[in-house]
Amino acid sequence: MWNLQTALAILGTLCLTSISGYKNGKVEKSCESMMPEHHSQPNTTASPYTLTVNASKFSPGDNIRVTLSGSEHFEGFLIQARDATNLDGPAIGSFTLVDPEISQRLTCNSIEVRIGSAVSHTSNAKKTEIQVIWKAPSKAPPTVQFLATVLAHYKIFWLKLPGPVISQGDVTPAPSQSTTFTSEGCGTSKSCLIDPVSCNPSVDTNCFFLSYSTLGQTVSFELSGPAQGYVSFALSKDKWMGDDDAYLCINDEGRVSVEAAHTTGRTYPEVSSKSVLTDVGWRVSDGVIQCKFSRSIYTPQDPVRFSLNNSYYLFVAHGTAEYGMIHRHTWQPLISSHHQIITGPPEILTGSRSPLLMKYHGALMLIAWMLAGSTGKLMAAYFKPDWPEQTLFGQKIWFQVCFYTVRVYINVVYTVMLLFQLMSGSEAGAHPYLGCTVMILAFCQPIMAAFRPAPDSSRRWIFNWLHWGVGNAAEIIAVVSMFFGIRQQSLLLPYPWTTGVLSAFVVWTIVLKLVLKLHKHDVIRKGLYQQFEVKNILLIYLFLTSIQLSVQMFM
Repeated sequence: MWNLQTALAILGTLCLTSISGYKNGKVEKSCESMMPEHHSQPNTTASPYTLTVNASKFSPGDNIRVTLSGSEHFEGFLIQARDATNLDGPAIGSFTLVDPEISQRLTCNSIEVRIGSAVSHTSNAKKTEIQVIWKAPSKAPPTVQFLATVLAHYKIFWLKLPGPVISQGDVTPAPSQSTTFTSEGCGTSKSCLIDPVSCNPSVDTNCFFLSYSTLGQTVSFELSGPAQGYVSFALSKDKWMGDDDAYLCINDEGRVSVEAAHTTGRTYPEVSSKSVLTDVGWRVSDGVIQCKFSRSIYTPQDPVRFSLNNSYYLFVAHGTAEYGMIHRHTWQPLISSHHQIITGPPEILTGSRSPLLMKYHGALMLIAWMLAGSTGKLMAAYFKPDWPEQTLFGQKIWFQVCFYTVRVYINVVYTVMLLFQLMSGSEAGAHPYLGCTVMILAFCQPIMAAFRPAPDSSRRWIFNWLHWGVGNAAEIIAVVSMFFGIRQQSLLLPYPWTTGVLSAFVVWTIVLKLVLKLHKHDVIRKGLYQQFEVKNILLIYLFLTSIQLSVQMFM
């Protein structure tokens, strides 16, 4: 009996190990044949999955981005690179992971130990795309082909799907060092989008430059800009990211790949597998990436490319890259102020990195905080003695002024928060969250005031402390939020001047409230300050606030 139980336990363990091994992608035993040990035959119908790479040429040490994608979900995969003339040979090169949560490196032991020479899944979770980076070995064969075994389900799989063949050689030819990009001819022989205005990429390393000119049925593009990883531009039908025709110049350890891509929303650009670019050239010098290429006005072989006979807005963006993979740009892209027909007459385009709605948001928020919010709080805290019995619409004047200024503050904050959220997406950091917190706290204030107990109520002290605490918390968080707000990269405010001006205003507000507090308790009513009434202090406050507001709005 014991022997039978032991045998069953061992058999169960082996079965579980085998099953879990395939689920977690530990399939080193399949490295040579790439055949899953699932006791079933591979599917021979057309596969819904494809392998693509971001370059057709490579040199030893190059990093090639490999993408496995499909129109249907898949649960498992095994990807290798092999000598294109000997597909039954061992895996060559090594892989680096892009997303370790869904992919893992395998060590295949055919002729010698090859760490990371294959890559597989980490679980049987459904997916439609994975990306990895393949590094060419120092002794690579002249041609390399990528292969993939893809499992749609346990017994439904495709074996050794053939991927692209790449060969040794330059990724793209670099232009001669005598070739330079210049702003000469902009507006006469070519159209240009330049930032800063009037800069010249031939002499200014901080110049972002895009030009294009038409010759027959092709358009030639030149793109230049200081960047650590990549520069890019896109043709867009509107001023919003998404559904754009994009072109990327990616610096990978001193070599540049020039690619056509398509963007959908804010997802990673989908690089085209079809070659539509000709006369490609590039240069990397002094931290500046430059690339040039030509493409046909119409590209029927690649339908996602836009026709250049139509009118588009132009986006120019830059950012970092790693292993040939670009990261989301950290600076607001340069967007042309109007759309233009690419094949139209040459002109010098103007652009901005600061959307107009963002500027409205900043100006309205400053007005709301500096005038409405601050005035309401000052009236309630220090002006009760000036109108002790006077009423307005059935309530004391100081209460009505406080109540309605706070309501104005709430309405303005609510409106501009919607505008800001619409424009900023997920790149605004903590600023919108702090702003929403301030809005909620400000909304609580008039509600508490409307239901406050009578002055002689035994519960009045609860309201007093809550009202005081919520008000001060809202004001402190609002100040923090504004300091985050002026650093938003989309506004391009002159740092550190804006921080200094805002800091000075905060200090002035603190000093003003301290003086008003001392004045309220008769500490500074005597002597020199006897005629220094609260109204005069308020006038000075409003005057300096107006100056501060003007400075902020026009910087």
